[in-house]
Amino acid sequence: MSVAGGRVFSMTEVLKWSVVTDRVDARHWRVIAGRLRATFGADDFAAAAAFVSRVAQAADAANHHPDVLLRWGEVAVTTVSHDAGGLTQRDVDLAATISALADELGLAGKPPKSETLEIAIDAIDIPAVRPFWKAVLAYVDDGGDDDNAIADPAGVGPAFWFQQMDAPRPQRNRIHLDVIVPHDEAESRVAAAIAAGGHLVSDDAAPRFWVLADTEGNEACVCTWEGRSSS
Repeated sequence: MSVAGGRVFSMTEVLKWSVVTDRVDARHWRVIAGRLRATFGADDFAAAAAFVSRVAQAADAANHHPDVLLRWGEVAVTTVSHDAGGLTQRDVDLAATISALADELGLAGKPPKSETLEIAIDAIDIPAVRPFWKAVLAYVDDGGDDDNAIADPAGVGPAFWFQQMDAPRPQRNRIHLDVIVPHDEAESRVAAAIAAGGHLVSDDAAPRFWVLADTEGNEACVCTWEGRSSS
């Protein structure tokens, strides 16, 4: 249990984003797309890696494990309580611990770098379209409070969100996605996408790429290195 403002909170109670925002260190943390995220700058890769090691120890001690992305001189940390379906006091407490570690190691927060990307797909029949994109991307249910979202289980790729449309808007844009997979994974990914309600538009360029579409015509290409000039 935790006490804030005279109120007792369960550690698994899902907190409003405004509450979380008020409780975390504003130098570091922002609520973004239902997650709590911070990006820290370091002088070099070794300093960033040392910070990651300390974060890992703290996460094990708390039995609450964030996603951590290490780049040269920069570490992004994202936390959410998947079992609760949102942000809880566990995320707030872990954020406080990580902020303290950053201060101890002399790492500064970089809030503008904490942006994330979500791709929205407009759909008439979301239950028919959504399984295709889960299959072709090898994504999973988001686990948050939005049943229309799917996420990369590795925590690297952008989230996808499906927006309900009232009427079709054909040729609104000409964007499609290239899903680049290991060469020996491509055919099974194509089969999974078709089994999930999609259809094959063209395999003329296979094994370089297969063109697939969901039930409403949104396209994705499953791509490999095979058949390209550098292969």
